[in-house]
This record gives sequence, structure tokens and C-alpha cells, in this order.
Amino acid sequence: MTTQYRQTPLKRVFAFLRNTWRGLTSMRTALVLLFLLALAAMPGALLPQRNLNVAKTDEYIAAHGWWGELLDRLQFFEVYGSVWFSAIYILLMVSLIGCLAPRSFEYAKAMRAKPVLTPRKLSRMPHHVSTTTDRTPETVLKDTHTLLKGWRRVEREEADGSRSISAERGYLRETGNLVFHFGMLGLIIFFALGKLFGYEGQVIVQADGSPWCNSGILGYDTFNAGLRVDGTDLNAFCIRLKDFEARYTESGQANYYHSNMEYQSGEDLQTGAWKPYGLEVNSPLRTAGDRVYLLNFGYSPKFTVTFPDGTVRTNITPWRPADEPTKLSEGATKIDQPGISDPIERRTRQLAITGLLAPTAFMHGNVLTSSRPEANKPAVAVDIYRGDLGLDAGRGQSIFQIDQSLVADGRLKKLTRQNLDQGQETVLDDGTKVRFDGVQEWVAIQVSHDPVQGWVLVCAVAMLIGLAGSLLVKRRRVWVRVTPAGEGEPGTVIEVAGLARTDQAGYGEEFQRISDKLVQGQRGN
Repeated sequence: MTTQYRQTPLKRVFAFLRNTWRGLTSMRTALVLLFLLALAAMPGALLPQRNLNVAKTDEYIAAHGWWGELLDRLQFFEVYGSVWFSAIYILLMVSLIGCLAPRSFEYAKAMRAKPVLTPRKLSRMPHHVSTTTDRTPETVLKDTHTLLKGWRRVEREEADGSRSISAERGYLRETGNLVFHFGMLGLIIFFALGKLFGYEGQVIVQADGSPWCNSGILGYDTFNAGLRVDGTDLNAFCIRLKDFEARYTESGQANYYHSNMEYQSGEDLQTGAWKPYGLEVNSPLRTAGDRVYLLNFGYSPKFTVTFPDGTVRTNITPWRPADEPTKLSEGATKIDQPGISDPIERRTRQLAITGLLAPTAFMHGNVLTSSRPEANKPAVAVDIYRGDLGLDAGRGQSIFQIDQSLVADGRLKKLTRQNLDQGQETVLDDGTKVRFDGVQEWVAIQVSHDPVQGWVLVCAVAMLIGLAGSLLVKRRRVWVRVTPAGEGEPGTVIEVAGLARTDQAGYGEEFQRISDKLVQGQRGN
């Protein structure tokens, strides 16, 4: 009794684990998990994601108060890296493996097995024909083998001396089913591997022929690395964007982005040779195992600053679009005054030009705005500050704005507010001249590396082929029994029966064709 009592809890644990495994590896559970995975991915499409746009995510959280903070704690802004999404992902993969393994063994056994025995009473089958022919049994059997060429078939001799042929067709239906599910499993696995060994980064590049090289993560504005990528061994290549062209509809909607670019990778990095390429939105550059996408564009205002000692500095800094349809942009251009060696004095003489840039400017009352995204009539409305920009503070800051806490502390003081058309300038209190010289395009590009992208495509194609096979192929069986006529009677009795293994229309017509040809003694399909 004592031994039995000690074994009971263990048996219960094993029973619980066995039942849990059976439930997890059932097809119903796999379908539920697949539905949950699709449902869990919806927030990633509807809500801003921190790994794609940190600024927009923070703006969304701030705008929605406690609700935004709750969603942030629940990882709704990092959906694809969240605990709950990963749990569903892993459970689905385990469920598919546990579901496919036994089905694969059963399929292998079924493929090696012979077609089932011919039923004793073929008249009970849904499709049945019986007739007498003057041909010999051997001739009928030969005609049957010829007619059912391509079917899995076996000929047997029965106890009463008659002979029968059992034939089956449509095993590709189950093959397609397995191919579809193995393709889905492969898709899940390779997606996971892509997240481990892939990376993705965005960077703004001036469209003036300046080179940019994929030498490290410091060259990117934002960089999302896979779990096994440290950013020290990126695929080496360089690009330079020579120009940029955008076309618009009459309403101002963009319908064409194009940049003439050059690139070098592999041996070209040693020889210095550049290859041309036309970069467009749906035509990425593929080189060195990476893909370079054209995402967007914007404008960089060009400011020329002439200091009292005659020193001239020209600065071209990207400003970000605040209104995408008109490309009305905002930003900050930060300039260090040259010739000052004392670091304390230098931090009191730094300049910042902030405000709005209008590619096609017009005044809405006293407010500068833009009517179209083309740079037809560029103008800026700027505030100019002097003081400490915090560039030597040892912490990063946005290139699109200044630190407002420095303004509040008085370390950064506003000198003037001006509207400047192209070519106009303003003079500061110490004689420094600031001139707006126009705009230059910048292009936002994305570099993506996914070493398993080809396998993902293979799995997706396999899923489509498998799905087509499982939906279009019909499982069906045919039995033919040949019996010599009774004593004293000439001819041979032929019985033909058929059974469709799936509820699909069309088998009745196929069975009718087969039985007619057997009865009439025709060979061939």
C-alpha cells in the first residue's frame, strides 16, 4: 500500500503531461494558436513601434496618458519582441512539430502500404456497375491495368477463384497537406532565424554625391540588430546618391521617387570602382548580401554664417517634415564659432538656427506655411539662439531640435526671429550675418540584412503549392472484380465500384468514364 501511494502522484504528473502534450499537438490547437498569432500581430500594425520610430511612439504615449503608459507596460509598442508574442510563436512551432511528426510517419506507412482489399459486396459502394462481357478475364484485367495507369493498384486472387484489382489515386492531397504545414513550420523557423541573425538600420544621406559606407552601427541614425548581431561585422559596401527626383500629381501626392546612385562592394572596395544604379521605392539595391531601400526624402536648408572676423561657415543639416503632404519641415542647424580655443568661451558663442522650412512658401496671415512639396519657392521662419548648445555635455541629443532646458536656464538665449526667402540674410547684434541660401534634398534609406530571406520565399511558395494540392486533388478508390460466368454460360462478369474519399463533386463523371471504357473494352484514359 505504501509503494502504491508513493507512485500515485507521479502517475498523475505523467498523465497530466501526456494529456497536455496531446492537447498542444492537436490540429485544433495549432489552428487556435495560428489565429492568436495573427491577432497578436495586429497591434504591431495599428500602433507605432519603438524599434521603428521612437519619437512617434513617445508622442503617442504622451498623448494618451495612463492608457498609453499601460500599453507600454504591456509591451504593445514592442509587439514582435514581447513576451506574450514570443510565447505564442514558440507554442505554435512546438504544436506544429508535434502535430506533423506522427502524421509524417503515418503518411510514410500509407505510401508503402498496398491498396485496401476489394469489399465482398461491391454493390454497397456509392458508385457501382455490373455487366457481362464476351471477353476473357485475362483480357479484362489487362485492359483494367492499362486504363488505370498512374493509379496505385494491386491485383489479388479471391477465395472463390475470381480476381480483383484495387486501385487508389489522390495521395497528393495528403502530400499537399503535409507540404503546406511543413512550409508553415519552415516559415516560422526561418522568421525566427532572421530575427536572430538579421539587422535593419535607417540613415539620412545627402543627395549631393557624398559617400556613405556600411562600416558600423555608428553610421546609422537608428539600428535594430538581431539577438546574435553585435554590429561589429556588418557587410561592407559604400553608396553615394548623386541626385534625387520626385514627381507629384496635381493635388501634390507623390507618385515617383528616383535617385541616381553609385555603389561599390566586394573587390570594388579595393579597386575604387563605382557601379551605377537607379534606386526607387519598389526597386531596392541588392549588394553584399544586404538590401538598400529608398524610404522617403526631405530638405536640408543651407545657411551661410559670416562671423565678425570674416570667417565663413556653411552648414547643411537635414530638417524633418512636420507636414508630409507639403514637406513643411522643422529642425535645428547648430554651428560652432571658429577661432575660439577657450572651451568655456566657446560654449557661450555657439549658434542655433531653429524653425520652419517651407519648400513652396506662402504666408497664411503672419504664419509661414507651404502649399506644395516641391522646392519652388523655399523660405524659412527661424529663431536664432546664441549660447551653450550642450554639445560637450557627453550625452546624445536630437539633431532636429535644441535642448529647451538650456533655454529655460538662460544658457541659450534667443537673439532674433526672422522670415528669410532664398538669398536673404539677417544681421545679429555682434555683426554676425546669417544667410539662407536655399535647400538641398536628403534621402532616407534603409539597409536590411536577412540571411534566410531566400528560404522564407521557398517556404511561402511551398505553402501555396501544398495548399493548392490539398484543395484541388481528390482522393478516390476504384475496385474491379472479374468473375467467369456460370457453368454453361459464356463470357465474364465485370463488377466496377468506386468511392470518393472527399466530399467533392466530379468523381461521378470520372467513375462513369472508367466504367464505360471497361465495359466497352476500351484501353487508355
